[in-house]
Amino acid sequence: MPSLVHDLLAWAIPRLRGSGDLDDADAERARIERWHAGLDRSLPTGRLSRTSTRYDVRTTDEPFPVHTLRPRGARPRTTVLYLHGGGYVAPADPVHVRYALRLARHLDAEVVLPDYPLAPEHTWRDSHDALVDLLTGLAATQDRVVVAGDSAGGGLALAVAQTVRDRGGRQPSHLVLHAPWADLTTTSADREARAHDAVDPWLFLSKLEAYAAWWAGDPADLRRPEVSPAHADLTGLPPTIVFCGTRDLLVRDARLLADRAAALPGGGEDGWDLTYLEAPDLIHVFGILPGLPEARRAWRHTTAFLDGREQPR
Repeated sequence: MPSLVHDLLAWAIPRLRGSGDLDDADAERARIERWHAGLDRSLPTGRLSRTSTRYDVRTTDEPFPVHTLRPRGARPRTTVLYLHGGGYVAPADPVHVRYALRLARHLDAEVVLPDYPLAPEHTWRDSHDALVDLLTGLAATQDRVVVAGDSAGGGLALAVAQTVRDRGGRQPSHLVLHAPWADLTTTSADREARAHDAVDPWLFLSKLEAYAAWWAGDPADLRRPEVSPAHADLTGLPPTIVFCGTRDLLVRDARLLADRAAALPGGGEDGWDLTYLEAPDLIHVFGILPGLPEARRAWRHTTAFLDGREQPR
């Protein structure tokens, strides 16, 4: 049974965000473009006041900003590459930074946070190869790279790992995916099934369809592995843990990944070692939300996974 804190958050999120179904795609596009024009794209540390004293922050700008946070006085040999969610239309926020830094503290690692270009002004083509190059370079120089992401960032993390594999690069040691948006081929035929699976206070299928179209850029690209990695070859990927709640509209994406992984012969080059943890009645990306008892349980599963320990009950 979800905690009271969870249910209060599920109630508050749509009201604080003004969430709702899409009325007009052109109006939504214009609204987002106006929002993007005034965005502060600096590192969103928010209330994480100790970040400036505990970490050296370096930002490179080509081909888009990439923030690296390294513990002061240290040269860690492990990197957490975090790809943020936001439907491909929203930038990283302090919740993403907080969670990425928590992973890094557990692993004694540095954090790399790409500020990849957003839709609708940009498509996957404007960032995918650069992110592949970034991961390839990190994997070649660091002893260990953990790639994590939530929602759109979770799907992006999976897509980037697939391309690195296909190009013969060294894979990350682990993938940590929270409610990955891994299938952007959302269609009208899927609407009823998705509505049956989830009563989601945060996500709306009408908006996902618009955001997916903008990110793909061309309808023909929606099924490309770079856009919808759930439909791509899943063999030979690193060990992965996936979290999703059943009140999450993206639970079908997570289940699709779990089902496809289970149908493979096993681990190694011919399979995919995937741990799927589905949480009844929980909302989108619950595992990274601060203050939730359910997020604390997800954290215990994550650390056991990264440390090679048996999953807690």
